[in-house]
Amino acid sequence: MKPDAPGHNRPPLTYKDAGVDIDAGDALVEHIKPLARSTHRRGVMGGLGGFGGLFDLKAAGFRDPILVSGTDGVGTKLKVAIEAGIPDTVGIDLVAMCVNDIVVQGADPLFFLDYYATGHLEIETGRRIVAGIAEGCRRAGCALIGGETAEMPGMYAEGDYDLAGFAVGAAEREQLLPRADIAAGDVVLGLAASGAHSNGYSLVRGVVKRSGLAFDAASPFGSGSLGEALLEPTRIYARQLLSAIRATGAIKGLAHITGGGLPGNVPRCLPDGRRARLDARRWTAPAVFGWLRQAGNVPVADMLRTFNCGIGMVVVTAKDDAARVRQALVDAGETVEEIGVIEAGPAAEADCVVEHADSLWRN
Repeated sequence: MKPDAPGHNRPPLTYKDAGVDIDAGDALVEHIKPLARSTHRRGVMGGLGGFGGLFDLKAAGFRDPILVSGTDGVGTKLKVAIEAGIPDTVGIDLVAMCVNDIVVQGADPLFFLDYYATGHLEIETGRRIVAGIAEGCRRAGCALIGGETAEMPGMYAEGDYDLAGFAVGAAEREQLLPRADIAAGDVVLGLAASGAHSNGYSLVRGVVKRSGLAFDAASPFGSGSLGEALLEPTRIYARQLLSAIRATGAIKGLAHITGGGLPGNVPRCLPDGRRARLDARRWTAPAVFGWLRQAGNVPVADMLRTFNCGIGMVVVTAKDDAARVRQALVDAGETVEEIGVIEAGPAAEADCVVEHADSLWRN
């Protein structure tokens, strides 16, 4: 049979018929514009709508800047947000995972871009997600200067969405971290985490499934529902750390505690031949970790390598400077404990040992 001529006896097929609603995308952008304006900071040029975002480093006050960039997502914590129907805070997580990574280099987060993808664009869900991103940017002191919204029918299940973030910061050349003088005898300070942050949620979801609890059930370890408790957003440390760096000049190294936990991340700020020896009796872990350990019968080694276990950021400083660095961080709003010491370690690598980890799960 001879095929019909193009368009003959066939109804027209539009982009909207194929599942992409350009009008909905435009409507979402109109919601985003005031959210982006609320994150304005010195150095931003122009607004949303161009093909690229502009930023003036000179206007931001830098003399000899080194750019520092980072990108990340929220991982399967998004599945908790989707299944619980709570999209409001994952945008904060998105910003946190990026800006916390670049501040450990001593960089001031300057601007942020996001990528939001979904199978079917729901304007209100998108607005709530981007409102969270804007809130994260305000907490970090960086500007939301652009992003991308992608509606891709067939790529995602109904109601699913994905997020990626991109942060760019800058540091004066002489202020880059970590410093080369981290030595045996230096002190390790730990900054409290707000919860599980945005790592290990494949294991978290496995424990929830084993527990038989729904996300709208009462939280067994805190107030509100289980979904609300598990969606406690990642703490953003950027402003507080930058304040302490500038006030003291005594911070030698920083480590953002993400996937890999303390053993996997603390060595990333240490020179070869140095070991961080941490004592878990010196800090208190949020109750979520005790519940995860008990409800999932999760081995201690897995807890340590999967979760932050209550410490979201590590600071290394000289012993003589530890008290004033700690006070500067407390003054900036952080909960800080002295959790360990730097010592000589294997010559060819950096290392981290966590002692007395069982104390973290005791009631």
